[in-house]
Amino acid sequence: MYFPYLRGRQFELIALRELLEKGVLSNKIIPIIEPVKLSSTLVKIVKTYGASKKQLAIITNPKVGSFSSDTREEKNQKLKEELVASLNENNSILYMNLLRANLKPEKFIERFADNMGTICDNKDAIPVYEAFFSETNVKYNLIPDESGFRRKVRKNKVLLDDKFNKKDRNNDYIEIDDEPFSEDHLYYLEDGYVGFSDYSVVGKEYNETGFAPYAVAIHIVYFDTDDSLRVKHFVSDSNDDIRDPAGKFQEALLKLVEWNEEMKLDTVAMKEFEKLYRREAYPGLGTVKKLSIMHHLELIGRYLDRSSL
Repeated sequence: MYFPYLRGRQFELIALRELLEKGVLSNKIIPIIEPVKLSSTLVKIVKTYGASKKQLAIITNPKVGSFSSDTREEKNQKLKEELVASLNENNSILYMNLLRANLKPEKFIERFADNMGTICDNKDAIPVYEAFFSETNVKYNLIPDESGFRRKVRKNKVLLDDKFNKKDRNNDYIEIDDEPFSEDHLYYLEDGYVGFSDYSVVGKEYNETGFAPYAVAIHIVYFDTDDSLRVKHFVSDSNDDIRDPAGKFQEALLKLVEWNEEMKLDTVAMKEFEKLYRREAYPGLGTVKKLSIMHHLELIGRYLDRSSL
């Protein structure tokens, strides 16, 4: 099983929704959403997953973003009620708890005992797992591949790792335009895990605010001849200032389209990139990230479906 860990930004949620709507999200993929904002898009994705009967994981105590404070604001009460109702109507939701030192998860366990999971990526939180979760029916426990975690968390382990080599500037990807991404899909079972998880091509680092980049970069994962995953970075050329992002996107997109003439990747997202190239259209950077995520998840899903035959 693959558990892509996504923050609940608009473009990430829309990526999941479109994969569902187009019928290209494998049943062997359970997306994990750490909600960073209370939004109608979040409500809609919960409803969409409920209607599709596919499993979705929601982190109930997000560490980043404004979701928790959003739910307390009076102006958001109607939206909060709609989200709660959507969650209650969806029997396939997996509720995840981000373990922290000194956490008191009794209420979480009482409420979600039949369908819960944990994420433990902090060694100071291991005693919390041992005290509250080691003897409970936890569906999945996400941990890093480190001995300190493996020794303490022994049941239903999912390997969690940030595979994306995030650079400070998009320009920096010019120097390393093709690099290894992951082999976890090949070895997670052999290594004693029931699944694997990563932050897709976004990375673990979370920033509240965006900025106009000097360069536009498109990140595309692909399988090498040994079935390991690599990531190819396509970067614009006219990167001296922040003007003309549409032109920069077309420069990067041209490189992607020419590369794919040989690779022949045919995911929904790759077809959409090629349509954008033919139309000379610029959809915005959020959509570019959305398509990169969609491509990654569809590609992994195909591999998992094929390897289980």
